[in-house]
Amino acid sequence: MALTRRSLMGLFGLAALPPRLTAEPKRLSESPSPFTTALWFAHHFAAPGALTAGNDRQLKLKLTAALNKSPELPWEVANEFFDKGVLKALGDGGAPISVEKMGHLLREKCPQSRKDMFVKARLHADLLTTQFDMIEDAHQKRAEELVAWVVEHYRAGKPLGVIAVCTGNTRRSMLSATMGNVAAAYYGLPDVCFYSGGTDPDAINPRTVATLKEIGLEIEPTGKEATRGKKGGANPVYSVTWGKGLATREFSKVYSDPLNPQSGFAALLVCSEADTACPKVTGAAVRIPLPYLDPKSFDGAPFESAKYAERRDDIGRFMLSAMMQARRRLERDGTHK
Repeated sequence: MALTRRSLMGLFGLAALPPRLTAEPKRLSESPSPFTTALWFAHHFAAPGALTAGNDRQLKLKLTAALNKSPELPWEVANEFFDKGVLKALGDGGAPISVEKMGHLLREKCPQSRKDMFVKARLHADLLTTQFDMIEDAHQKRAEELVAWVVEHYRAGKPLGVIAVCTGNTRRSMLSATMGNVAAAYYGLPDVCFYSGGTDPDAINPRTVATLKEIGLEIEPTGKEATRGKKGGANPVYSVTWGKGLATREFSKVYSDPLNPQSGFAALLVCSEADTACPKVTGAAVRIPLPYLDPKSFDGAPFESAKYAERRDDIGRFMLSAMMQARRRLERDGTHK
């Protein structure tokens, strides 16, 4: 059975977070441009089929063309991306929707879990949501698989587990689990819980920790240590927090570790080695190959930190796009309000 954030923390005897981690954010976002407001409006209200990463560039072109004429969105422009009934209800019987009204509707739509995120982490997620056209074609197809699985199995109030798997559970799987949890909070799906694991665990690399702290996450050693890998190095347990009440514990472990879901989860194979080593992931309801290049290749290079940030953001865009699509489809189906 998948563990909740609270139960996971309790297993380590670390349920209490430092007071500084529970402070309310000062604001929901910086003032977006009219175009950004319209793009986010589409992400929250457009027809689900229009919101795949493959359609992102065309969506942006249409919104740009409309806003160049007037600060509003008429049906003549929106018809390719919105259900007519939805837009008619939002636009007072079919009238064009002004940027000002879009902003108002977005504020009403903002999920509590996004409000609870640390400001810096939320603002970084804001940026990544404007870059879905940068997601690789192969990864776009995998996003559709993950979205379909989440929509089929999501039940409000019941944790739905996703395990990101790579070989050592040192870099890509940790980045994937953490950015997945950020994306789930951003789009109001905190019941979708991301975990990490490996096939030959070692220890979470300090560079991975550094690149996540760079975008505003709180990642601190708890003082506890998990089982060491074959190399014998220390395997510290970290507290990972991305907002008020949004926290977990991370350390390098096999994907089947008791602290991870044991069955009915989605397995994301985020490196080609793990994909090859795990033709079958025990307990997984679905297995999705999602290989990313290893930032380890750039360790020691002058631009090392930039390459870790690049991989973090590649994965972050994927996760945000998938959670955005899942949220929109669940709303359309009436599964999520």
